[in-house]
Parts: sequence; structure tokens; C-alpha cells
Amino acid sequence: MVKVVYADGNTEYRLLSRLESRSSELNQRVTADVQNIIDDVRERGDEAITEYTRRFDGTHPRLDFIGYDELAEFANKCDPSVYIALQNAARNIEEFHRRQVQQSWLTTDKDGIIMGQRIRGLNRVGIYVPGGTAAYPSSVLMNAIPARIAGVKEIVMVTPPQKDGSYNTAVMAAAYISGVDKLYLCGGAQAVAGLAYGTESIQKVDKIVGPGNIFVATAKRLVYGVVDIDMIAGPSEILILADDTADPAYLAADLMSQAEHDPLASSILITTSSEIAQKTKCELENQIKNLSRADIIRKSLADYGAIIVCRSMDEAVDFANRLAPEHLEVMCENPMDYLSRLDNAGSVFLGKYSPEPLGDYYAGPNHVLPTSGTARFFSPLSVDSFIKKSSFISYNQNALESVARDIVTLAQEEGLDAHANSIRVRL
Repeated sequence: MVKVVYADGNTEYRLLSRLESRSSELNQRVTADVQNIIDDVRERGDEAITEYTRRFDGTHPRLDFIGYDELAEFANKCDPSVYIALQNAARNIEEFHRRQVQQSWLTTDKDGIIMGQRIRGLNRVGIYVPGGTAAYPSSVLMNAIPARIAGVKEIVMVTPPQKDGSYNTAVMAAAYISGVDKLYLCGGAQAVAGLAYGTESIQKVDKIVGPGNIFVATAKRLVYGVVDIDMIAGPSEILILADDTADPAYLAADLMSQAEHDPLASSILITTSSEIAQKTKCELENQIKNLSRADIIRKSLADYGAIIVCRSMDEAVDFANRLAPEHLEVMCENPMDYLSRLDNAGSVFLGKYSPEPLGDYYAGPNHVLPTSGTARFFSPLSVDSFIKKSSFISYNQNALESVARDIVTLAQEEGLDAHANSIRVRL
């Protein structure tokens, strides 16, 4: 089911190359189909969204939006235990993200110079949430709560209707709890196009965030530039660093928690202990018997999973930084000792009682994370994702005259005479 390999400076990096090629493959047919859908929605608006929703989801969309008051009524139908869990998770998410809020600022000096930066929330943000059997109320919380904290004026959510035209009650409850302003029952590439370009019913947004299948991800990529997007998310990933004190049962359970997402998901254990490696492989076989998505897990682990035995923890840390995984668990005796050395990861989970699902659902940090090695330069979704910044400058006459010579010199060096003239006419 999963291979055990021994690091030699070559074998483990061949695995890395395979993961990178998996993420970089582009389905040209999907791109062409999605571009046609986007163009059609731009041309025909609501009519096109309705047509594609009937074709792909087997039902009619609801393009008269569901507002906050109606969401409250739907939320009342949610299972009480689920509703309480969502409320508790939302409280943790809000508390964590409130610490990220930035303030506008200005500075002055005695020469009459004023400069600063103005920070405010985006005007309108669209959140995509999968529906049907793949409904994720936790994603509603993770996307909407930071947007609200950032000061976004209007949060618009789209989610596909179920086959009978109804809705997922937990998703509706999460939308109510997190403060979504408008909700439309439509999904797929057509919903992304509606958010990006606007229709008779859906107003154009400034940014689109949220997970989706290959058609949704492709649509987000194609409309980027017309609107902003959060990121192009690839298959889910987990890398676990473990020494000889780790519990193989925990390691196996956490590897499978990511493998069950998708046959393309990547679950890798890297350890310094051959004994831990073999025991974890046995645990995988034992635990998978009781799991409902065993077929997906087996394929994921066989194709993109591995247990790598390294010669030292230094070697393991180097590999982790090269892989730059979405989720990184540290199952070592003193996990905090490694935190300052792990520079490339979406989210780091320290110790045997901090499994990845804690971050997916509850702890507070965002679960929308960079994948496919992009943690080398991308960050998790945050309050910063929903703000825009403007700088401002104010010089008086004396202040401008004191620097005019330098500005004119630089403008002339670049051959921009009109820039230089803009300064000269004020002297």
C-alpha cells in the first residue's frame, strides 16, 4: 500500500519530482471547457448559469439571494450538536484572526512632510463552498470570518444546490454564524464566472476565495486579473517528521486523514527510525479496515505516499523545507525545538496531541493553506487576504524645494522629461 524507502540524497528527491509533476499537470480540455462556460456566462448571465446548473447539478439554481434573516431560519434546522460545534469553532477562528488586524498609520516630521498608509477591507468578496456530498461547513467559517474581521463590506457566498434543489443545513448554519450577507444556490465554473463578471442577479465581486473541484479551480485561475483570488489549490498534503519516540498508531491515522481526501493527495512520513517506519506500515493496514474511504486511501498512499527513513533529523528537516508541505506534523520528543528551523510549511502541528484535523476544524488558525510547494512563498488565508492598502504623501512647498534637485536628476536619468517638468513648474 505504501512504500518504505531509505534516504540516500537521491531516492527521496525523485519522489519530490513526482509530486511536483502531479501538481503542474494542466488539463487542456478542462481549461477549454471552463473558458467556454465563462464566456457564455459573460454573454448570457443568469440564463447561462441556470442552463449549466441544470446540466451539471440536475436541478435549478436559486439566483434570488438568501439573506441573513433567511439564513437564520435555515440554520435553525441544523442538527443542534453540529450547530454548537460550529459556534465553538467560529469563536476560536475569530479570536485567532482578530490578532492579525492591521491599523492605518501616518508619520510627520518638522519639514512639513506627512506620509502614511491607509488600510481598509475590500468592498465585496465571493466565497465558493462545495455542496452536495462534498459539503464543508468548516470552509465557510475559515473564509468568511477573516473577511468580516477585515471589514469587507459585503460577503457573497455561492454553493451548489443538492439534486432536489435543497441545501446542506450545516453549510447554511455556518454561513449564518460567520456573517455571510448573501447566498446563491449555484456552483461550478458558472458560479465563479458569475462572481467575477456579474449577472442580472449576482453583483461582481473584488475577490473570490474558497475550495472547489478541478473545474472551479480552473475557473478561478482563468478569471484572475479580472478579480483577485486566494490561491490555486492543489491536492491536499501532509508531511510528518517523527523520531523514535513517535507512536506508529498516531502516525498511521494522520497519514490516512489526508489520503482520504483525494487519490492525488500526498501523505509522507519521514523518520529516523526503521522500526517506527515498519510499525507505521503495519498500523496503516490495521486501521484502514475500519475506514469508509479505504479505496481512495489505498490509491493515494500507493501513488503519492511514502515512508522515508532518514539518516538524521537534520536531513529530515532539510527535506521538509524543500517539500514545503501544506500540513507539517512534528512527532518528536521535543517538537518546539524544530519550529524555528521549519521555514516552509502552510501550518505546523507540534506534538502527538496536535493532529492535523485540529487545524482543519477547530483550533483557530486558517485551514486554507498553500499547496504544491507554494508554502515557499505563499501564506495561509488570513485577514490580510481581504484588505487593500493605499499610501499617501503630503509635502509643503519648502519640503518639495529641498528635494527637487534629486527628483529632477533621477527623472532625467530615466529619460522622463515630463516627470522632471512636473517638479520644475513648482519651483
